Amino acid sequence: MGKISRNNLPVNLNLNVRGLIQSSTLAINEKSQELIKKGYQVYKFGLGQSPFPVPEPVVEALRQNAHQKDYLNVRGLLQLREAIAGFNLRTQKIETRPEDILIGPGSKELIFILQLVYYGDLIIPTPSWVSYFPQARIIGRHVHWVPTRADEGYRLTPEKLDMICRSDPNRPRVVILNYPSNPTGCSYPIDKLKQLAMVARKYNIVLVSDEIYGMIHHQGQHVSIARYYPEGTIISSGLSKWCGAGGWRLGTFIFPKELYWLRDAMAIVASETYTSTSAPIQYAAVTAFEGGEFIDDYLDKSRRILRYLAKMLRNQLESSNISVPMPNGGFYLFPDFSYYREKLAAKGILTSMEMCDVILRETGVAMLPGIDFGHQPEELLARMAYVDFDGRNALESVSGFYADKKLTEDFIRQDCPNLWFGVQKLIDWFKAL
Repeated sequence: MGKISRNNLPVNLNLNVRGLIQSSTLAINEKSQELIKKGYQVYKFGLGQSPFPVPEPVVEALRQNAHQKDYLNVRGLLQLREAIAGFNLRTQKIETRPEDILIGPGSKELIFILQLVYYGDLIIPTPSWVSYFPQARIIGRHVHWVPTRADEGYRLTPEKLDMICRSDPNRPRVVILNYPSNPTGCSYPIDKLKQLAMVARKYNIVLVSDEIYGMIHHQGQHVSIARYYPEGTIISSGLSKWCGAGGWRLGTFIFPKELYWLRDAMAIVASETYTSTSAPIQYAAVTAFEGGEFIDDYLDKSRRILRYLAKMLRNQLESSNISVPMPNGGFYLFPDFSYYREKLAAKGILTSMEMCDVILRETGVAMLPGIDFGHQPEELLARMAYVDFDGRNALESVSGFYADKKLTEDFIRQDCPNLWFGVQKLIDWFKAL
């Protein structure tokens, strides 16, 4: 037992945990909420939470199953796993069986358990989601960061992956491929997926394809790399992004038969930790994954809104010398403010963290700095989650007035005012440097 201080916090923390701080996405959301409670105007580009409501039939299914109180199978409700198998076949044309699937309380937890049970290096392209590296550090895994380039859409290239593996070809490795990406929104063309699959097969890599944003690819054209490397790919997904149900905490892992040994090891850890995922949530999720016209319509409208917002907001930033890769899906922009480096330095701002702190204090625009996603402090990058709007109202607008019309600037001004004015505040601040 470590010593306990007077404020009941442990002094002798495990070295893998010491120095870690709260997840930056959660921290920026809490900080934004505190400022709002104090009466400040905050434009919340920090937390990446779907702005859209959970579809009403799925909510009704939760109401109808609120009485479900029994512990379920560690791997998940069979009816739900059958629904997910059908969903995977419809959306990705990939044959999946219920026994391939593990349900967890969020894909975040499942990714953590995978790293816990599999002894191997973790390969992460940068920029990457904020929690991959801290999870690896908590467990004590070696992490190999792979820098990517803006002019390549911040994508992992097959050449870089091969270069990492060739010096020790038999070393066990896990590669996390997240696309559409958090934080960039960029995805992969099919030819690159095929090339990455060839490298992964060559070195027997365990590939975690984090496709949590796959269903909100802006053109509805997401393709899983599991089509090209089925024997070594684990598909990670869940309800949080495409179904607006982040707080419901339901994640899914789909394993090939060749990786059942990993599925079984993870199920053992699950049985000794979270036991099983919430029963009412699992029963309600069946309705979401079985889908139907209501889900198709919901997704079509969500994609239409996100696609338009991405284009319009990016154009505004680009017109002010703020470089932004064009996102293919999700609800993120990853702007580069390097054009203003000298002017920022004149104000004593040298890092992305300092930049975001000052911008929040002086404009109310809340963003996450590039350092949180694996970039060097001096790289003047930030992530903007364009989700600070009433998703229910936006869906109603595209069902009503904009049903047969193109979305216009008026749509952003009326239905997404915090996005419009937040980006204007940001641009005005940089122009005034």
